Amino acid sequence: MTTIASDERARLTRSAALASISMALFLGALKGWAAWKTGSTAMLGSLADTSLDLIASIAALIGVWVAAQPADHDHRFGHGKAEALAAIFQVILIVISAIGIAWRAVQQLLNGAPTQAADDGILVSTIAILGTFALLAWQRHVIARTGSLAVRTDNVHYKSDLFLNLGVIAALVVDQYLGFSSADPLFGLAIALWLAWGAWRAAGEAIDHLMDREWPEERREEFLAVLAKHPDIRGVHDLRTRTSGADDFVQFHMAVDPRMTIVQVHDLMDQAEARIAREFPGVEVLIHPDPEGLINETGQAAEELLPGAGDGQ
Repeated sequence: MTTIASDERARLTRSAALASISMALFLGALKGWAAWKTGSTAMLGSLADTSLDLIASIAALIGVWVAAQPADHDHRFGHGKAEALAAIFQVILIVISAIGIAWRAVQQLLNGAPTQAADDGILVSTIAILGTFALLAWQRHVIARTGSLAVRTDNVHYKSDLFLNLGVIAALVVDQYLGFSSADPLFGLAIALWLAWGAWRAAGEAIDHLMDREWPEERREEFLAVLAKHPDIRGVHDLRTRTSGADDFVQFHMAVDPRMTIVQVHDLMDQAEARIAREFPGVEVLIHPDPEGLINETGQAAEELLPGAGDGQ
């Protein structure tokens, strides 16, 4: 992900959310007509999913709009977690959609309900696939530029729509042209399972953001390597990292020569922050200086994390 200005990020994420809303409205109208014409459970499931897509996309728009707001008196760390909350809401809707489709499919398997007008259903599903491809392409562009969690979760949902629409086409073809009447509800069940799996995957990253999960180990090591380049930084311990929306936060204790004056330590901290800003732009840093060799509250020497400074982490 490239670093971009906050106003540009807000513009891109809003555009992705508005594109999702527009696509959901268009496809919802088409699929409503097709569900009425075909009587297909798979098509009805696709319509239900598109209806929830609309609600989820509206939630994504609200989430990225709130996340773009600057820090204020009541939210000193910004509003980045609004994207994670929007993503969780989207996941809940995906699960509801999956349950509804599965229920309808089971009812059709038990009671039977023939489908009709396969040509109309196939045409609508083909249009939906083409429209979804266009939306996914724009979402991928926005994700690459912004890393937006809400847009990424929306992208996961729309990827599942590709399989859902292909499933509708397959169900209608096998049901009406090949004469296998159970194909439609079976494909409906398969679609429901696919949606549930997508929800499970999408929930993971949102929960990580809400629970302040640490950065990946590789990125932590890169961060420490940047600090290790400064000869006056003797070690680092209590390194803590987290991500909130587009914002990253780091705090750590920095071991320094105990003979340094407060002014010298302050200058060293400014130098460390400037180096971090060059290598990790946009990361908010909080540094606490400690004299080298400090014994912590447990009676042990502070754990060193700089490469070559110690064995543990």
